[in-house]
Amino acid sequence: MTDANLFGPAFGSQATWSAWRVFLRAVFGLEMSPAEAALFERYTGRTTPPTAPAKEAWAICGRRGGKSRIAATQAVYLACFRDYRTILAPGERGTLPIIAADRRQARNVFRYVNGLLDGCPMLARLVASRTAESVELTTGVSIEVHTASFRSIRGYTVIGAVCDEIAYWRSDDSANPDREIIAALRPAMATVPGALLVAISSPYARRGVLWEAYRRYYGQDGDVLVWQAPTRAMNPCVDERVIAEAYAQDESAAAAEYGAEFRRDIESFVAREAVEGCVARGRYELPRLASAYHVGFVDPSGGSVDAMTLAIAHREPDGTAVLDCVREVRPPFSPESVVHDFAAVLRDYGISRVMGDRYAGEWPRERFGAHGITYDPCEKAKSELYALLLPALNSRKVALLDHGRLIAQLCALERRTAWGGRDSIDHGPGGHDDVANAVAGAVAALTLQGGGLFELYRREYEAVQERRRAAAAVR
Repeated sequence: MTDANLFGPAFGSQATWSAWRVFLRAVFGLEMSPAEAALFERYTGRTTPPTAPAKEAWAICGRRGGKSRIAATQAVYLACFRDYRTILAPGERGTLPIIAADRRQARNVFRYVNGLLDGCPMLARLVASRTAESVELTTGVSIEVHTASFRSIRGYTVIGAVCDEIAYWRSDDSANPDREIIAALRPAMATVPGALLVAISSPYARRGVLWEAYRRYYGQDGDVLVWQAPTRAMNPCVDERVIAEAYAQDESAAAAEYGAEFRRDIESFVAREAVEGCVARGRYELPRLASAYHVGFVDPSGGSVDAMTLAIAHREPDGTAVLDCVREVRPPFSPESVVHDFAAVLRDYGISRVMGDRYAGEWPRERFGAHGITYDPCEKAKSELYALLLPALNSRKVALLDHGRLIAQLCALERRTAWGGRDSIDHGPGGHDDVANAVAGAVAALTLQGGGLFELYRREYEAVQERRRAAAAVR
């Protein structure tokens, strides 16, 4: 970073990168001055600087703090300044993947990688070939943009990895949850001496692999380094007025974005253990029961962004809400075709009226009506439905199907507390809750002792039960 023939030109004023230099000294086990050791203690919670390189480095820093440039610098160093010939078989290449929530975001770090290589004539000569998302070096290493997939990373010999903005990777509602990706990376690095996992991010909610690394390793000696520092500690060039204005507008959000603090106003809605305890393993769908009154709930969609979902449930004599059927159609799709299919499923369960949210005005009511199904707009907001579902989950008064996306979406729901103290429950950034919403609506229709449409469903259920009891008495 100080050599004019290497990375010096890319970093300009060295004073503004002093905190990052301490971070790198800690990552690679380099000697520190007393002043640097004091910075190390402040941002790691550890009292003794490491004397050996770290295996994993988790940098939890505020926005615009310089995380991506430092991650790219470590990537280029690992790829260009080390010799892997003794561990790579003939024809084998070492891989340094740059992974983010999507490929476009990962290319941000990759652009810094290319800038460092092209800005140094000595390093530029190491480039053997280049594409839009990879660069092959004569050292036998390829630096590549990778998707956030635990499947796509398998089979590689990984000499290091950069995980960008890992707090915003999917933690539950995904086929590739963050924990599975990290779990796939570690064995791929196991045979490479000095392999380094670099995870960088501004923090978000207190969950996911970033939170787990912080909770487990922050302030603890060992080969896993966790560094937490606010924006201006890492980049004093950021205008203080911008940060002050952000705090004035939303203190909780600004504390995460610029203060590098995990958000306390966003918590997991329900514990995974509570959800798992309600799942009937191996049960994927139940047929119509002649002795039960079934209710349905639809979460409509226009067919281009969100899935359209249907949930059907019935109530047992002991009050347990039993989920019978879940249907999910992911975009793109024709809404008219999906309504046709859902109406057929509803009729199979003897349902002539279905509840759903107020999405898109009158079109759900009109289209379901065309198929002989009365569509009742739900008078409860989505957050209220989830709030009604929570006690049923915690008391195991609901029996869920063994449906992977349902379980993942319920576990990924977030409870946010607004300034006025009112809670809202919704999916996290980039997540989905279409299946969970439909199930919450169906279960609430069976369990809520309230008024309006929910009371109508309850009265209909009780009337059917009474008629059955009367008929049984006559017999």
